[in-house]
Amino acid sequence: MKLVCEWCDKSNVEEIEASVYWELPDGTRAIEIIGTPTHRCPDCNMVYQSELLIKEIENQLFLIDCKQIETVITFAALMKMPKLLKRNYFDCSS
Repeated sequence: MKLVCEWCDKSNVEEIEASVYWELPDGTRAIEIIGTPTHRCPDCNMVYQSELLIKEIENQLFLIDCKQIETVITFAALMKMPKLLKRNYFDCSS
């Protein structure tokens, strides 16, 4: 299935991995998440993460002990970190 670019609606989107920078929920610092699933559109040159993935990262950051995260972490390691809560009680969208 071909992906459609969320910015220009072309169907040339490539799935790559990239580094992203994320502010922690408490606002104390930002971290680099390497190897993050990312979309790249060669037509409009946009590089972005899907809305679903953004929500997954945000939820994970709410559910884990962020003090355990170094300045740089891989996406896989972040998503494997043990959760302190079963769900994000601040997310009313589900």
